[in-house]
Amino acid sequence: MFSALRTSAVRVNTSFIRNSIRTKVSLPELKYKFTELEPFISADLNTLHYTKHHQTYVNGINQALEQHAQAEAAGDLKKCVELQQNIKFHGGGYQNHCLYWESLAPQSNGGGKLPSEDSGLYKAVTTQYGSFENLIKKANAALAGVQGSGWVFIAKNTDNGAIEIVQRYNHETCSGNLKPLLALDAWEHAYYLQYKNVKAEFFSAIWNVANWAEASRKYDQA
Repeated sequence: MFSALRTSAVRVNTSFIRNSIRTKVSLPELKYKFTELEPFISADLNTLHYTKHHQTYVNGINQALEQHAQAEAAGDLKKCVELQQNIKFHGGGYQNHCLYWESLAPQSNGGGKLPSEDSGLYKAVTTQYGSFENLIKKANAALAGVQGSGWVFIAKNTDNGAIEIVQRYNHETCSGNLKPLLALDAWEHAYYLQYKNVKAEFFSAIWNVANWAEASRKYDQA
């Protein structure tokens, strides 16, 4: 059986950047209220995460893109190069958090419920990992193994159809031939207000509101 933990760094997916030079990005509209994810993730924690941390990346990428457009118009190549790190960091933070909110769903709307046994995602996971329980154990190990800040993605390798557990640091993205199905935030701001330094409890709790229906939809479309 094939399984993989990807840890190599990649460049931020900049396709949205080219489309956002004239149109500023904003916080995504959510399909649920934060109270609906309790008690697994508190409303206070998610409100802070969404309105402060995610908003910071919205502001950061908009500012960096505006500065880059101005530098490009002025022919200032040096400034354009200097801005790449800000674009990479804030752009990655913006994209990853959008995926994170899509990865969650209230239990009243299917959160935590595994995809149907006849779905492509269910068959792929059980073929490779034996069960979703095994996949989750490996994903939790990858989350616990993030030193400092980072992300873990459950992704589909579009080259061979494999389900991969992809570990990224800071705000590196999951892109290229890896289609993210679920995005799991391992930054301290994602859990500390509620779980303090016991991050393993957060990693276990989040599966109770994992949006497997959305993951299955993305798997089929990849």
